[in-house]
Amino acid sequence: MIRLFSASVLSFLLIATSLVPVQAQELLPLPRFVSLHAQSAKLRTGPGKRYPVEWIYVRRDLPMEIIAEHENWRKVRDLQGGEGWVHRNLLTGRRHVIIIEDNLPLLGKPKDRTRIRARLASGVIARVQSCIGENGWCEVSVNRMKGWVPQHALWGVYVDETIK
Repeated sequence: MIRLFSASVLSFLLIATSLVPVQAQELLPLPRFVSLHAQSAKLRTGPGKRYPVEWIYVRRDLPMEIIAEHENWRKVRDLQGGEGWVHRNLLTGRRHVIIIEDNLPLLGKPKDRTRIRARLASGVIARVQSCIGENGWCEVSVNRMKGWVPQHALWGVYVDETIK
């Protein structure tokens, strides 16, 4: 009898929580950065498939800034300021950035005047390993090479943001 009662309560709770609107389930702050999970993603003029496609992104890992949410749709902004709606399944929380300074040194340590491992061109997409917000450095990886770059030279992280 107790097991039957417990199972009934558990079933009720599962059904009740599944009825909570998606927006109420979201606890992540806005705005926030994410990356494209898909190799190809359609940017729509509104939150649904009935809205026209305005742009098609064809670069996996491209950083995007989520600025609004509606059910399973996310309004995003790209580096150039273009905005539109993308289905949430096309996005991932794995953080990537775009290098916005040309010939940016990829350093061995998070400080100026240290060994340069490589130089990165503007437009290169890098994976974020970590960011030390209080001193303004991020560790990134590009083609299996890791190093440190100043946070202000990246699009896809906020100024003084800490990422572990």
